[in-house]
Formats: sequence, C-alpha cells, structure tokens
Amino acid sequence: MDPDVRVHIWKITETEEALAKGISLTPHCQERYEGMKSELHRRGFLSIRHLMALEGYTDHDLYYDTLGKPHLRDGSYISITHSYNFTGIIVSNHIPAGIDIEKQREKILKIAHKFTPVSEYNPIKDPIQLRRKLTVVWCGKESLYKINSTVGLSFLKNIDIRDFGLDQLRTTGLIHLNGNTSFFDIHFLEFEGSTCAFALQLRSDASEEYLIPNKKTDP
Repeated sequence: MDPDVRVHIWKITETEEALAKGISLTPHCQERYEGMKSELHRRGFLSIRHLMALEGYTDHDLYYDTLGKPHLRDGSYISITHSYNFTGIIVSNHIPAGIDIEKQREKILKIAHKFTPVSEYNPIKDPIQLRRKLTVVWCGKESLYKINSTVGLSFLKNIDIRDFGLDQLRTTGLIHLNGNTSFFDIHFLEFEGSTCAFALQLRSDASEEYLIPNKKTDP
C-alpha cells in the first residue's frame, strides 16, 4: 500500500472518563458529543480523537462539510468509522480514501438486495460464508461512498464491487454517476466477528486494472 496512506483501528475497552483525558473538542464536536445518548457512541467518538493524535492531529484540525463528511485543514484526506466496540480512521496525504467497519450480522442477508445484485451470490450455499462476503461488499461500498458522498448516489445502481475471494483481502470497485466513472482499490480484513474495508481512489485511466479478473477461491 502507498506509504502516504495510514490505517488505524481501535478496540474500545477504556472507560469514557479515561478516554476523555487529554482530549479537547471544538464547540461543534463538543455539542455533538454531549448530544450522544449512547455511552458506547461517546466512547467511540473520543477514541477516534486518540487515533487522530497518532497522526499528529487534534479535533481542531478537523472540520465537517454540509453532508457531514470529515476533512483535515491541512488538505490531507481522512475518513472515520465506528461500529460497536471498534473505531478506525484512514489518513492519506494525496489520495482520496474511505474506510468502514461493520459487525458481521445475520441482518445483512435480509437487506442485501438493497445494495447489491443478490443473484451473483447464489452459488454460495454456506450462510456464514455468504454473510462474510456480503459484509465485505457493504463495507467496500460504504468506503467508496465516503470518498464520493454525492447526493443521490445509490449503492445498488451506482457502485459496483468486483468479485473476489475472501482469502484475497483485496478487490477493486467503481462509481458510475452522471456519465463519469471513478475506480478504486479496496483492501479488507476480518477480526473478532467484524469486517473492515478501506478504499483508495485510482487514477482516471485505471479501467484496465479494474477489468483484470480476480482469481477466486470461493465457490
């Protein structure tokens, strides 16, 4: 992976009081923090600020646009994710990047038709394997959406993830919207019943890379 791209993942085990130590929030983020009813959400919010500190940033280096997308004031790219007891960030000096973590849940089998053509996964008969694969697809699409959070962008109609084997830990994806196509490199990993995917935007002429077939090992 590009050395100018860094990924950090935090497992939340600390108390809210411990996580709050040494953290200074902007008025906007302080208001968001105080409005969170869930303690786990507050702990996740604070843990992300510790992850930012690993990159030399404070909350004051961060701002959000009108769609709620985070940005760094120095022009580097950042994406943030929180799922249950895990949080994560990706920071990229030059390449647009996105990250998502999701818990692997049975629910994804019921909602898959809303974000991907489910007929493509009919050959997978093992429900656990299907759940794992669909979670990668969801995380991949979510990470692409975080890069290009355009109003009207549809996971089902506008974002495509190229097929992959679960042992590959990598695939590619594209966003096709308003006659324009963008290509992305996607990495994924699984841990403690969760899935993380992070995406990096490829150069504009990367269509040939996207079309190279993956070597699959899944049925």
